[in-house]
Amino acid sequence: MKITDVDVWVVNLPLTNPFTSSFETKTGETRTVLRIRTDTGVEGWGETMWGRPVAALVRRLGAELVGASPFALEAFHRRNHMVPFFHGYLGYAALAAIDVACWDAIGKEAGQSLTDLLGGAVREEVPITALITRADAPGAEGADLARALAEHAARVVAGGGFRAVKLKGTTDVRGDVAILRELRRALPETDLRVDPNAAWSVPDSIRAGLALEELGLEYLEDPCTGIEGMSQVRAKVRIPLCTNMCVVRFEEFAPAVRLRAVDVIHGDVYKWGGISATKALAAHCETFGLGMNLHSGGELGIATAAHLAVAASTPVLSRAIDSMYYLHADDIVDPLPLANGSLRVPAGPGLGVVVDTDKLAHYAAVNERDGDLTG
Repeated sequence: MKITDVDVWVVNLPLTNPFTSSFETKTGETRTVLRIRTDTGVEGWGETMWGRPVAALVRRLGAELVGASPFALEAFHRRNHMVPFFHGYLGYAALAAIDVACWDAIGKEAGQSLTDLLGGAVREEVPITALITRADAPGAEGADLARALAEHAARVVAGGGFRAVKLKGTTDVRGDVAILRELRRALPETDLRVDPNAAWSVPDSIRAGLALEELGLEYLEDPCTGIEGMSQVRAKVRIPLCTNMCVVRFEEFAPAVRLRAVDVIHGDVYKWGGISATKALAAHCETFGLGMNLHSGGELGIATAAHLAVAASTPVLSRAIDSMYYLHADDIVDPLPLANGSLRVPAGPGLGVVVDTDKLAHYAAVNERDGDLTG
């Protein structure tokens, strides 16, 4: 089984509503999509974060795959282990696109789901988090904003059956605290999280953390920058700390453990460079008694299917994972159904999803016309 062709597209897909964080407001996603074909007639699909810069890397790395076996993933990663050193997140994202496409092809060739290839399912459905941002209450301010977002979150939870809610925080620390208090009043039994994307200072993180302790948050995600800053916050605040920003490479794992900086680490197939790396992160977390969750970078159906397979086959991933999947207005695969706040793990061979090539072509044309979405 040898790879004969590698094709790459960049697509723009809309969100149902604007999505605001501490650093951007976006109305859609730009994603890079990859297809490999083999001499046995198998196709493997991958998808990863961002657009044209990543796509250029994927094309270069993909050209070197022609004639190789998709089973030869260890050799591929070893050969390209310096790519993230030179290209950072873009390098990890490019490697992950190819990695996932190869896993998809392997599963189809073997007639096995990716979940089974990774050790089999410990759960058939994966709960996801309801994501709340200030864009969900346009025009509201102050106390009205907090109440409006709490009412919106209650409707989302009731309509979708979500068991966890995450507020995307901002530089307005007091405003975020006020919103979380209203969320707790509206949702007394729901797991709550907040993620300011390191927009708070260490002193503000400590003050906010102490004020929020009574709310019983599941965790506080990246309130401030860096392992040192997180360590200072964790020493003062009893809320567990989670990160997707200061432990994003294996080189950062040991310093974070030594400084007791975090309690939960967010993995991500597309930020950590592939499926095996994400599974290895899970083993590290279990070994050192840390929790683990999955970050969302705006995955469409292909990438979401890979995250579901990882979550389904990894016991430590027991929390509701982050997923923006339900916020997309469309997809390039047959839709993944959301029921009772959970996505069911695809059961077919490989990733278990079917790509709609007409939609792929349509949304690739949108990117050709509009360029990559930046906010």
